[in-house]
Amino acid sequence: MAEPITDAEDPRIADYRNVREKDLVGRRGRFIAEGSVVLRSLLDSPLARPVSVLVSEARLAGVSDLLGRVPPGTPVYVAAQPVMDRIVGFPIHRGVLALGEAGLRPDADALLGRLERAALVVALCGISNHDNMGGLFRNAAAFGADAVLLDSACCDPFYRKALRVSVGGVLRVPHARLAPGEDPVARLEGQGFRVLALSPSGGLTLPDVRGEGRISILFGAEGPGLAPEVLALCETVRIPMAAGFDSLNVATTSGIVLHHLRNSGVEGTRLE
Repeated sequence: MAEPITDAEDPRIADYRNVREKDLVGRRGRFIAEGSVVLRSLLDSPLARPVSVLVSEARLAGVSDLLGRVPPGTPVYVAAQPVMDRIVGFPIHRGVLALGEAGLRPDADALLGRLERAALVVALCGISNHDNMGGLFRNAAAFGADAVLLDSACCDPFYRKALRVSVGGVLRVPHARLAPGEDPVARLEGQGFRVLALSPSGGLTLPDVRGEGRISILFGAEGPGLAPEVLALCETVRIPMAAGFDSLNVATTSGIVLHHLRNSGVEGTRLE
């Protein structure tokens, strides 16, 4: 049974108040999941759990199946749309929010070490744009990547917008974050991974690469890309493009690369 909320200052929904401001300062291991698709991923996730759910009256009937799957003892709150808008601080058109709590994330060695001998890992360096982070995780989930490794300069994939853009991919793909100063290439090679790096001037073209064995692919921030010192440590790969053009959005790039690798030898999750 949903608990009605009629006052935006009700202490029971304090974690939902002024969502955007709290997104900026973090939530101490908790996060906001927005929309029914991400709520479904949260309910299915082995990486996180729901703490509570807040739904607008207009959406209550439409998400009744999802609410029926909320674990016993997890509060479900319902508010009229104007009250919900005042709570979150902006018009929340999807009308579905959940407060989630991430589980203890493994360190990189623990995550990489438990993967199968044939595995595909996405490694991210300096990804600070939340849309790109969400798109990268969405592609990692869609093409069956076994894990994502983030360096210390990457933004938080549990940020509300990144989570929403990933359509729940962040809640499906295991990931670990490196500490400041840790070398992602050395960490991956130490676990037996062949390390590839995307670059417009790559020495290999993507069709020449087969995704066999333990393979990882590095993506850098859109614009600057990967640092020269990182590229110097890796096999570099480029995607053939029309003459005079060599740039793609990093999330688009990841989709092309992961699709190719998953269909050219990596065992594990099969594409359907």
